[in-house]
Amino acid sequence: MENGAVYRATTEEHPAPARGARSGLAAYFFLGRLKLPQRVLKLSQLLLSLLAFICEEVVSQCTLCGGLYFFEFVSCSAFLLSLLILIVYCTPVYDRVDAVKVKSSDFYITVGIGLVFLLASIIFVSTHDRTSAEFAATVFGFLASIMFLLDFLIMFYEKRQESQLRKPEPTTKTENVTEPLNA
Repeated sequence: MENGAVYRATTEEHPAPARGARSGLAAYFFLGRLKLPQRVLKLSQLLLSLLAFICEEVVSQCTLCGGLYFFEFVSCSAFLLSLLILIVYCTPVYDRVDAVKVKSSDFYITVGIGLVFLLASIIFVSTHDRTSAEFAATVFGFLASIMFLLDFLIMFYEKRQESQLRKPEPTTKTENVTEPLNA
């Protein structure tokens, strides 16, 4: 007696759905929404703010700690906010929210982080104890603030170009050409 019929339903392998080159978690990330310069800026903002945060965390002693604490808060916040913006751009979340609101939020968050990070770096430079970790943190802080402000300037330029393209040309009324102005 052949038992093939009895065990066929339970022993045959059911083929799994076909897996392509992008499977699992990687299938949710799509960097194509960002142009290459903006993609490079966003990734450099993320990396530099993380490096600034790590370098200031290495500092074991401080004389005037207010600048260090402010820089710590700003660098950590900059890292988390830039990570959030990158996640929104590169995941299906972008499709679920209004693209105009995402770009507007990115615009204002980027300029805010850039200015506050620059201020925190200046304050930290003026209050640090000149150790190598503090020096590295301030260098990464200044570089990160430059990247944030450069990204803001590019977004500002693109926003200005879009608004100039949308402006309608002035129309003149030809019906009232023959009437005098003081009539």
